Amino acid sequence: MIIDGDVHISPHPGPDRIGIDEALRRMDRAGVDRALCWLQPHYTIPEVESSNAYVHQAMTRHPDRFLGFGWANPHLGLDRAKDTIKRCLDEYGMYGIKLNGAQNAYDVDDPELAMPLIEEVAKRGKPLALHVGSDAFERTHPFRIANVARRFPELQLLLVHMGGAAVPDMSATVIEYARQVPNMHLIGSCVYTTRVWKAIQVLGPKRVSYGSDTPFFFTHVEVAKYNALLDAAIQDGELSAEDKHDIMAGNLARILSL
Repeated sequence: MIIDGDVHISPHPGPDRIGIDEALRRMDRAGVDRALCWLQPHYTIPEVESSNAYVHQAMTRHPDRFLGFGWANPHLGLDRAKDTIKRCLDEYGMYGIKLNGAQNAYDVDDPELAMPLIEEVAKRGKPLALHVGSDAFERTHPFRIANVARRFPELQLLLVHMGGAAVPDMSATVIEYARQVPNMHLIGSCVYTTRVWKAIQVLGPKRVSYGSDTPFFFTHVEVAKYNALLDAAIQDGELSAEDKHDIMAGNLARILSL
């Protein structure tokens, strides 16, 4: 089984934007069984409600394939963002919430913008996915993620891109903080495979999961990269087949209580 830890879909047509059917086609081609799925940010449309509803539609039409996460933007109003979280988790039955300080321009540990939203997620016992990339170096810096993780130790954090997504690469810093803070789980999408391997070596195979960042990367190519990396490690005796299963599916299945 393969669970992709990072897939974006959008109801808004445009270049490099895909909908439900195309996401399924790419998953099928890659042999991906299920995917954590969230909206694909639109750079001229700030609202998120229609896109969250579209992710819910994907879950409803294909409950065995899409593991939907909601998206909240505090700049649309804090009360409105809290209502979005409640709707996604309580009404839509989504598996968690994603916050993106890079896309929506806020520090992910901001006490007024971010922390009230994180608290809404934490008290519902759902995972929180955070964009962690150097495309917004200050806003999503690993020390800010660690601040969140330490304040909410019961909250499982999914660190999407694990500090990659641009240059300079911050993944080494992410790995070091994750070694200190146990509720930080790394999603290795849009990051060098050498860094993914370092994370596996340092943190162990139960703290790192596969992700493709579809449609920004081809799903089947990213699966092939992980297979090459992990199969070679198995051949060399550095990983077991069970370890590979954890990275490719088992860890996320456990975190989402599938």
